[in-house]
Amino acid sequence: MSAAATPSGGEAGSRRGTTARSPRRLPPARLRAAAINQLLAQLYPQPQTALQHANPLQLLIATILSAQCTDERVNRVTPQLFARYRTAQDFAQADLTELEALIRPTGYYRNKARLIRDCCAELVARHGGTVPRTLEELVRLPGIGRKTANVVLGDAFGVPGITVDTHVKRLARRLGLTRHTDPVKIEYALMKLLPPAEWTRFSHRLILHGRTVCHARKPRCEVCLLASLCPKIGVMTSKNRRPPPRRLQQS
Repeated sequence: MSAAATPSGGEAGSRRGTTARSPRRLPPARLRAAAINQLLAQLYPQPQTALQHANPLQLLIATILSAQCTDERVNRVTPQLFARYRTAQDFAQADLTELEALIRPTGYYRNKARLIRDCCAELVARHGGTVPRTLEELVRLPGIGRKTANVVLGDAFGVPGITVDTHVKRLARRLGLTRHTDPVKIEYALMKLLPPAEWTRFSHRLILHGRTVCHARKPRCEVCLLASLCPKIGVMTSKNRRPPPRRLQQS
């Protein structure tokens, strides 16, 4: 482990009555973020979105479909979908019943079908059917929020951005990099901790780590490379986890 990845220094915990059992000292958030990113780079050197796509439009559609759905399931749906609809004009003119049937396995298919058609209609009307390259233009499209916009910008156009999904939200707080719960505030907080060139990769690394190691309910802290840098905020231990309620016995 390099010097940058070794916890040292940090806030001194100046409260009176501090004992040997006080919480261990950790480096400030900026130094810890750099160290965390460096360690995660060892595990995920070339991270990228798991959504399969051949162009920015396909990534945009796939990201819309990924809401409340796994990337794996989206990838099972999109080959047939993209074979049927190849351009924004095709999606804008799609029959809703047919589109709904193709994307039904992703869940919320009626709402997603309308969003896709409306979004592509706006792409045709305002951008000549081409996916725009700025966050401001992307978030004006129906169904496109900052998360989707940052995915498209980072993976389709190489424009740096922090993508805050459920994994990034959980790990950013658990690792003590932010106290915010609002995704936009988390995005801005993480942007201040790392250089822009690392924003997209750092997002993907947190997502991958959240999927493979730092699970929501049962994080694998015993095998986590970040254990020495993690305050484990929100992680329940065997000592403070409440036991399940006892069943009432029949009298």
